[in-house]
Amino acid sequence: MTCPVCGGPTVAFAVPTDLRDHAPEGRAYATLCSHCLRTHPAGGGPADPTFDAVHESFPSGEAGAALALALGLLDSLALRRDDIDDCCSYAERAGADVLLTLDRLAAPAEADDLDPHADIERRRHQLAEMLR
Repeated sequence: MTCPVCGGPTVAFAVPTDLRDHAPEGRAYATLCSHCLRTHPAGGGPADPTFDAVHESFPSGEAGAALALALGLLDSLALRRDDIDDCCSYAERAGADVLLTLDRLAAPAEADDLDPHADIERRRHQLAEMLR
């Protein structure tokens, strides 16, 4: 499947039940574009996804799914603050280091294939303040 916005490859994943309200269209499955980091609704996906296509340091499983949902919401930080906080907190409880992953996604040398829809570096600083 490809991203309907940029045409990049996507990674499908099952949305954790507790995060369905934060998923695109409230769906049980979503995709994350490995190029622009947008999320889109999907018809299916693995329960234990790997996100290696996005970045080698991206968490897998439910932690990765929660972080993927947060990334999809980053362009609306002011409007979706609580949703992003819920997703990031879930990812951290599932074992992800959210801020470290964002650092790696923002590093140009490490993430040459990425062209995020939101300014990851700027959002990372805002999230650091929010997650305190």
